[in-house]
Amino acid sequence: MEYDPIKRRLGAVFNRTPFLRKTFYFLLDLLLLRAWHVRKELSYFKRTFTKEHISVLDAGSGFGQYSYRVSRIFRNSIIKGVDVKEEQIEDCNRFFTSLGINDKVQFEYADLTTFNEPDRYDLVLSVDVMEHIEEDELVFRNLYSSLRNNGMLLISTPSDQGGSDTDDHNQNSVTGFIEEHVRDGYAISDITEKLNRAGFTSVKAQYTYGKMGSFAWKLSMKYPILMLGKSKGFFIILPIYYLITFPFCAILNSIDVWCSHKTGTGLLVKAYKNVI
Repeated sequence: MEYDPIKRRLGAVFNRTPFLRKTFYFLLDLLLLRAWHVRKELSYFKRTFTKEHISVLDAGSGFGQYSYRVSRIFRNSIIKGVDVKEEQIEDCNRFFTSLGINDKVQFEYADLTTFNEPDRYDLVLSVDVMEHIEEDELVFRNLYSSLRNNGMLLISTPSDQGGSDTDDHNQNSVTGFIEEHVRDGYAISDITEKLNRAGFTSVKAQYTYGKMGSFAWKLSMKYPILMLGKSKGFFIILPIYYLITFPFCAILNSIDVWCSHKTGTGLLVKAYKNVI
């Protein structure tokens, strides 16, 4: 199914006031398992990275929720969010201006296949982005160039173990649950080799969305989105649905974050540049 129209409708609902926008970010942090994994890695990066002031690139910033999260964790950071959707760029700039932190967090249009800002960033985020870009190795080279020495690229993306839910539709279909994906997902060996070829000297990849995490994703995201796709009326009962299901999802998400997985439908990848 097409995921973007539903995301736009949700964004329109929560974009009416800064309070609703922050509520939207809060809900995304609670419901999205990948946000749990990203939070954990950002906290670890904060404890281990020695610089007090860091420069961050949110590569594929979308609604801006991860730029917002970084601004809360790294109070002295300078953050740039880039995306190919101009309406989201304008929307994010308006919101962060309303918060009075647009001097530290700014958003610009950029195509990651042509992005070129050498040796500028200490941390680059790529959350749910690479599965949408065909020329991924070109992007990896650009992001490598954009990092400073000791900088880290943090990627969250579907794995090839069913990350785009491609095995959950009929045999006549050629697309998965989210049609905007250009690949079903990455194998660990595949993305590691591509990042090594781009220049990264240290790559650490792990599976996420194990059995429990995948079930939590279906409860918290897939089933509600399918129902919203069929009827806007589901917005009315959505709060009740989450009151019932969220406690279970939170437990399953916690287990997924703190356990290692032999396989999973997601990947979390940390790639470092010239670690000294």
